Amino acid sequence: MSASDVLPRKEANVLRGHEGAVLAARFNSDGNYCLSCGKDRTIRLWNPHRGIHIKTYKSHGREVRDVHVTPDNSKLCSCGGDRQIFYWDVSTGRVIRKFRGHDGEVNAVKFNEYSSVVVSAGYDRSLRAWDCRSHSNEPIQIIDTFLDSVMSVCLTKTEIIGGSVDGTVRTFDMRIGRELSDNLGQPVNCIAMSNDGNCILASCLDSTLRLLDRSTGELLQEYKGHTCKSYKLDCCLTNTDAHITGGSEDGFIYFWDLVDASVVSSFQAHSSVVTSVSYHPKDNCMITASVDGTIRVWKT
Repeated sequence: MSASDVLPRKEANVLRGHEGAVLAARFNSDGNYCLSCGKDRTIRLWNPHRGIHIKTYKSHGREVRDVHVTPDNSKLCSCGGDRQIFYWDVSTGRVIRKFRGHDGEVNAVKFNEYSSVVVSAGYDRSLRAWDCRSHSNEPIQIIDTFLDSVMSVCLTKTEIIGGSVDGTVRTFDMRIGRELSDNLGQPVNCIAMSNDGNCILASCLDSTLRLLDRSTGELLQEYKGHTCKSYKLDCCLTNTDAHITGGSEDGFIYFWDLVDASVVSSFQAHSSVVTSVSYHPKDNCMITASVDGTIRVWKT
């Protein structure tokens, strides 16, 4: 069997309901559900495997740019153009807390593994950490060493990693207060971590994905073929770490071989820019989202 046979490219479902561009779509931790958000200021919860819309969350005043759900699926966080981070109860749809403090739009949010802290990445060149359990609206940490908008954030047990338009991927070790900076020389609009935690994948605005060794910062590989020049496009690794996947501004999805960087599969997934890709944690299944307003579910 070739690599392209095991990778998803058969459309299983189309999730419709957003008005306007969908800016992010994310599987939950077990892959049974997914969340999406977009220009229409809503967040939507779906069962992607059955093609069913479950719930809509409305409270944001501007477009919603990112969403993340806790491992137990009980809470979610979201952010966007209204400069706020919302902390939601999934089942009731109620906003538990609103965190304010960014001086500009917020591009990305992530929970830590204990779901006790949310870290946000802002247009104001900062990363901010917020305590979900305290009643303070002040951030517990502000990292403002970036020289331009912070587009994306990843978390490990002890580190916060940010990708910025200033061309850097910066790693902050919370235990010892150390910062490491890897300069890629091109604006970074998305970062993703490999499942084994050893590598960081960075999407850059020169239509290149770059794979970095987390411990040394060494550039391991570059992946090309797609178009990424003016939009924030997601990228990620498949659940086995054998392949890299990402969207393209021409509506295509690309899969690359991790090691030799060859394109092993590419296909037209959407009629417009593919903003978001999310790979199922266990199965060969992925969801993609687009400026065309749809979320599509792909299986093998």
